[in-house]
Amino acid sequence: MTNLNSSMPAGSVPAGSVPAGSVPAVSVHGVSRVFAARKGPGVAALNDVSLTVAPGEFVSLIGPSGCGKSTLLRLIADLDTPTSGSVEVFGKPARQARIDQDYGIAFQQAGLLPWRTVAGNIELPLELHGVAKATRRRRAADLIALVGLADFASHYPDQLSGGMQQRVAIARSLAESPSLLLMDEPFGALDEMTRERMQNELVRICAETKAAVVFVTHSIPEAVFLSNRVVVLEARPGRIRSVVDVSLGEMSGRNEDLREDAGFFHSLSQVRDLLHGTEVDANAPRTNAIPTGARGVETR
Repeated sequence: MTNLNSSMPAGSVPAGSVPAGSVPAVSVHGVSRVFAARKGPGVAALNDVSLTVAPGEFVSLIGPSGCGKSTLLRLIADLDTPTSGSVEVFGKPARQARIDQDYGIAFQQAGLLPWRTVAGNIELPLELHGVAKATRRRRAADLIALVGLADFASHYPDQLSGGMQQRVAIARSLAESPSLLLMDEPFGALDEMTRERMQNELVRICAETKAAVVFVTHSIPEAVFLSNRVVVLEARPGRIRSVVDVSLGEMSGRNEDLREDAGFFHSLSQVRDLLHGTEVDANAPRTNAIPTGARGVETR
């Protein structure tokens, strides 16, 4: 297990597992974001952040409230513009990637239209882009099956549980077969049992779609369970403190048993220590024992 940022200045992250010659899913170069204030110099949300995400890689952003996690995600999604620096998605400026529908987005609130059925909500992006009705219906049916809601295609949002609504939102974000998913605390409002089930579902979906994911969370176990790398940000102005390489195998092999694995607890402890400002030796050997107190880490 490696701390990929151990010898680099704060704010910079190496390319990680981007294969030679391939185009990164996300490239953030020296990005800062300052929000103007009526008086004074303004609020610096991000300061000189650089990050590269490989195709098919799952990267989580974690840090204290106000550290710029969601701001960074919004910059990648072209929902906001950096004060300085640049953002590229699959080699394109973020704005062009948005126009080309190269990514899907899921937020903490499912944001479903209450007057449309499950199938209707999933079809919406395709409908807005002029896809033929028969094609829309086939695609929606495939996605409904993917998220395990085949029996609920004709139901309306108010007939679904919170976890089921989030499944619909994830399916909708996949409607146009994006190669990148941007997810801002999509499970944050769910109870812990539902949240773990949704994490298991997301792992399965990512294994099947091979999409890259940038995922914002406050939960340390969630970040570790889902990710190939966890990016730990410092408090405002947001800078990358360090990166933990989570060596827990391919998405297709991750299941509930992983939560009891010694490697899971080792990575969990690394992320926790970084969040609490403790320097950790990322190259220290793992032990087969579960670290003392590991179950007492913060989950939100």
